[in-house]
Amino acid sequence: MEAVLGSPLATAEIRRVGLQLLGNVALAGEEHRAAVWAANFPSRFLELAEFREPRVCDALCMVLDTCCSSGGGRRRLEELCDDEKGMPIMLEIIMTALTDGYQEEWLEWLVTKICIEEPYFSQLFEKTGLARDGYSYTDEKYTVFTNTQAFLLGLLSKCLSERPGDISVTNNFVLGIQKVFKEASNVTDFISRGTSALPTGFPTTDVLGYSLIILRDACAWEDPSLAILEAPVNSLLSAGLVELVLGFLQELEPPSIVRRSMENTEAKKVCPYRGFRRDLVSVIGNCLHGKKEVQDEIRKRNAIPLLLQQCVVDDDNPFLREWGLLTVRNLLEGNLENQQCIVELQLQDTVNTPEISGLGLKVEVNKNTGRAKLVNVS
Repeated sequence: MEAVLGSPLATAEIRRVGLQLLGNVALAGEEHRAAVWAANFPSRFLELAEFREPRVCDALCMVLDTCCSSGGGRRRLEELCDDEKGMPIMLEIIMTALTDGYQEEWLEWLVTKICIEEPYFSQLFEKTGLARDGYSYTDEKYTVFTNTQAFLLGLLSKCLSERPGDISVTNNFVLGIQKVFKEASNVTDFISRGTSALPTGFPTTDVLGYSLIILRDACAWEDPSLAILEAPVNSLLSAGLVELVLGFLQELEPPSIVRRSMENTEAKKVCPYRGFRRDLVSVIGNCLHGKKEVQDEIRKRNAIPLLLQQCVVDDDNPFLREWGLLTVRNLLEGNLENQQCIVELQLQDTVNTPEISGLGLKVEVNKNTGRAKLVNVS
């Protein structure tokens, strides 16, 4: 379609081309980046950010990312994250991406730099909480977090999971994410079972889920140049991540296949979205990898049977069995105490599934030996 001069399409194309030209100028060196920044920050960049068009948004992110790289980039990044000058630009960019989408990866690189590699995550997350995104829920639990915050976390989760080798994860970021997870868990509805995977469309649930997935990937992130004690997973462990996540797993009702085998079950929390249990298990599994102190903590908390219970197929949690098996492997690897604990476990009660009952059979346990056998119901 040919753009008519003066039409919105033509205006968008002019702005996109102009921004690409600025980006090319900025690539010529520090002197050029400084000139582009001085001429356009913050007012002109803000004007462009307010233009709701993905291609303009992409080009603007390219210019900002280029200007905030190398040389005086860190100083300019500080200015971009300034509450009064630069943060309004970022909020408008994120709102455009939320409402109209984005086509290139420049936004992902920009938010990665701001939130994951530099110490501005909490600041940007708080500001997106004040953004108006057109959603108004009467239920109080959905007014605590905004769709903009959920979108930002989803974006960060995508960045971290798709290119971990290209990102430097800071302790500031992962501790900020753990704080968000705690806050979201305090206001999440654990009474109604979620039937949708992320994104669910409910901001608080999505914030809970994306923050949990980010914690999972952060616990698996490695950088050979860092000392072991400087790894983000160690900061999270020191901040009580295992205790926190294990507590949620203990409070959840058993997996569906286990529930069906139990005659009486007490009321417990349910998964607020499809995959919540799997994500909890995956965090614990990654925390266990190569860490005897975490292996021992699980045993001392008498949580080994709980983790064994996760090695099943669950209707509400795809790939739970796979994550459960990986977690148990990491739990036992090189730990003789945990291996002995598994050997000494005995079946304590009957376990009768609908499939077994349908065959006219039931499971009985010998109280003396702990051995199980199938017997006829009649």
